[in-house]
Amino acid sequence: MAWLEKTAWVTLAAMLVAYSVYFTVISLTPLSTFSMLALFGAVMVIQVVVVIVVIAVLAALSSGEARAKPDERDRAIARRGASTAYYVLMAGVITVGVIMPFNRSGWSLVNAALFALVSAETVRQLVIVASYRRGWHG
Repeated sequence: MAWLEKTAWVTLAAMLVAYSVYFTVISLTPLSTFSMLALFGAVMVIQVVVVIVVIAVLAALSSGEARAKPDERDRAIARRGASTAYYVLMAGVITVGVIMPFNRSGWSLVNAALFALVSAETVRQLVIVASYRRGWHG
């Protein structure tokens, strides 16, 4: 398995677990501003720490592939993931910044913007994983 694919799997799993917890809690429980910020901060810190620790362990266990420079295929797959995620992010930004302010405000906008960011990053990681699994075809 390519190093970029391994890191994509780790990031994807950590994001899905962390933000599933966040969005589930905020949808089921009315939270104060402080509680919502504390929950978001905790989820984000835990996700980042898990990703860093797991990637460090994978790097220590791998036989040098973690230090290898990405080749053309790796860079093309990363570009494909980023360019696909860009369109998801643009759709989210247009929804949150152009459409939603006419009938929503406050935390619903903030959480919708966060959802757009998480969705875009999830799509990026999914495209990377799918590209390695299916094989990359320029």
